[in-house]
Amino acid sequence: MSSLALEIPALDGYSLGAHAWYPPTLPARGVVLVHPATAVPERLYFAFAQYVAQRGLIAITYSYRGIDGSRSSSLRGCDARMRDWADLDVEGVTRWAHQQYPSLPLYAVGHSFGGHALGLCESTNLLRAAVQIASHAGSMRVVTNRRERARITLLMHWLAPPLARALGYMPGKRLGIGEDLPLGVFLEWSGWTRLANYFFDDPTLHAEARFARVRTPMLAMGFDDDLWATPIGIDMLVSRLTRARVVRRTIAADRSDTGSIGHMGYFRQRAGAFLWPETVDWLLSTGEANQEESTDTPAPISSVSIHVA
Repeated sequence: MSSLALEIPALDGYSLGAHAWYPPTLPARGVVLVHPATAVPERLYFAFAQYVAQRGLIAITYSYRGIDGSRSSSLRGCDARMRDWADLDVEGVTRWAHQQYPSLPLYAVGHSFGGHALGLCESTNLLRAAVQIASHAGSMRVVTNRRERARITLLMHWLAPPLARALGYMPGKRLGIGEDLPLGVFLEWSGWTRLANYFFDDPTLHAEARFARVRTPMLAMGFDDDLWATPIGIDMLVSRLTRARVVRRTIAADRSDTGSIGHMGYFRQRAGAFLWPETVDWLLSTGEANQEESTDTPAPISSVSIHVA
């Protein structure tokens, strides 16, 4: 598979560093947009993108503003908020792909925050089908493991906010929690984690109404060893997709040969050998069905627990 480094304009013109991954033979069967998680470098998604290309689809990977290839030399003074990643970056990438590949069906895979953006963005209705990977309403109360909840509460609510304000950005690399974050992104994220229903309780975001307008069929995939995206948190998120056909799947990591999957492991090749074929199969089959029928009348959410063997 060949890849091409490129820049994609966000809705406000901000340049997002990206790569397009092309199948070995053309024409392509469609385009898969990979919307990343918070503080995660683009390279985590390269192996998945290569697999998508092997299946005959074009894959687009990229970074949000302030992250990895979409970061300027210094984050100090960057005025981005977390909502801008959805409203400007994900919206921009989706609309760019819609214009760039007008004859091809569009699909998306959103990891963690990338799945949040699928619910927030109006452009999600341009997609034939989409998958949320480990996407959950990130309220601290949905973290059921007490030790993990205490750890991330200490970090997100007490240690990191004053440090980030003092430095002018969130030093994620120094703290060992991923990429550095713009100050506004981190503070908005931290604030949402304090709310009982995460960003659905932020009156300025109108998240519930925005989720309710999404009609694209959605697969919401979680993992039973993920300490963050617990079933409670995933259900809190997808229950707001009231007009979309949603399938819930829970993967039991201890029944597979992949070892731990957790919040990040889906995109690593060892887990991907078991999980990626199913994801792409679902996107293609659902997208073909969605082309033939209206999604105006939603089906109820179906919940399926499966074991990878």
